Amino acid sequence: MPTADDTPLSVSELNRRARQALEQDVGDVWVEGELSGVSRPASGHVYFTLKDERAQLRCALFRTRARFVAAPLRDGDRVKVRGRVSLFEPRGDYQLIAEAVQAVGEGELLAAFERLKAKLDAEGVFANARPLPYPPRHLLVLTSPTGAAIRDVLAVLAARWPLVQVTLIPVPVQGREAAPALIAALGLLNRQSALDPARDAVLVTRGGGSLEDLWAFNDEHLARAIFHSRLPVMSAVGHEVDVTLADFAADRRAPTPSAAAEQLVPDRRELLQRLAVLENRLRRAQRARLDTEAQRLDHLRARLRHPGEVLAFRRRQLAQLEGRLHRAMRVRLEAARHEERQWRRRLALRSPERLLEQADRRLGLARQRLHQAMPRELARHRERLAALVRELQAVSPLAVLGRGYAILEDDAGRVIRRADDAHPRQRLDARLGEGRLRLEVLARLEEP
Repeated sequence: MPTADDTPLSVSELNRRARQALEQDVGDVWVEGELSGVSRPASGHVYFTLKDERAQLRCALFRTRARFVAAPLRDGDRVKVRGRVSLFEPRGDYQLIAEAVQAVGEGELLAAFERLKAKLDAEGVFANARPLPYPPRHLLVLTSPTGAAIRDVLAVLAARWPLVQVTLIPVPVQGREAAPALIAALGLLNRQSALDPARDAVLVTRGGGSLEDLWAFNDEHLARAIFHSRLPVMSAVGHEVDVTLADFAADRRAPTPSAAAEQLVPDRRELLQRLAVLENRLRRAQRARLDTEAQRLDHLRARLRHPGEVLAFRRRQLAQLEGRLHRAMRVRLEAARHEERQWRRRLALRSPERLLEQADRRLGLARQRLHQAMPRELARHRERLAALVRELQAVSPLAVLGRGYAILEDDAGRVIRRADDAHPRQRLDARLGEGRLRLEVLARLEEP
């Protein structure tokens, strides 16, 4: 118990002394651990928690130092942080003011996540891609009844599609009990779906958090339960940057609970607007169709006549056609008769008896001309032949031979014209005016 002379300290004074003691006694240190709960507000400062298996330490990396950190800070990364231990006096929070951050390897949780993801992917657990009913008749939501996720989902569904029936299945979404509870609830819903076919879709969701907060949705057994679910499952866990094994195993993933609700149901306001547009188009089309049909009816009414008028008109047409037919028949018959007369005249001109008579007359005249022309032609040809004979005798070599000349020929039939054409002892044929002689050349005589 304090004595009467002890003066009590104010809270701010105590926090100030504690901060000074920490900064003086500990000073700058290097601390290694795993990042968690990394936050980047608009101020540009970075706040995170550095932890190991047994403890955790709040850290602050101010904007002037954060710009010198090359690698992005992500939950689950294992890093070394250099800084000074201090205390945030307004809240009394013990923290490390970081000066530098260096990565030392992948965090244990992320490493486990990647190993399990690769294993389940190789087994085909992430192969689900069944279509979800759009919109579902009865949506089953597995989430915490007190979390922000269910409020977001219900608000979006009520605004977009209030016709959908929603049943909340309250389950823990964080901690060791979360994964078994989700698996049991999902199995129960699949068994009950056989009794109530209207239950046609399941939404597994929760709000954002650190990697540790969302770790229940990285459970291997939960991923397998989602994969084997007969009901199609949509997963919407955390924020847009958060990805869990439940997201991969589900038939469809949404980045946030609100986005999941938007994907599950259409927007009734858009449908109402579209319905209004279609209604206006239908009215315009109906009005245009009625106007067109009215015009067509007026046109048909104008064309419509009394049957008696139509019959009278047809009778007049028939009478006209009958008259045209009779006139055409008369013209055709007259033309046929005229053609027949022409053929008869041509046939009469070319009668076989008449042709024979004409041919017989021509034959008699030709015979008479032949008898008259034959003696004249024979006399003329005789005179011409006698003249040719006289001319032939005048130029015939035989006539020359008759005057005592002879033609000498060698054995080849060549005519000997000069003495040099023959040689002594050569045999020659001599052709005379009457007969031939076989001669032998004794010698060539020189011409005087």
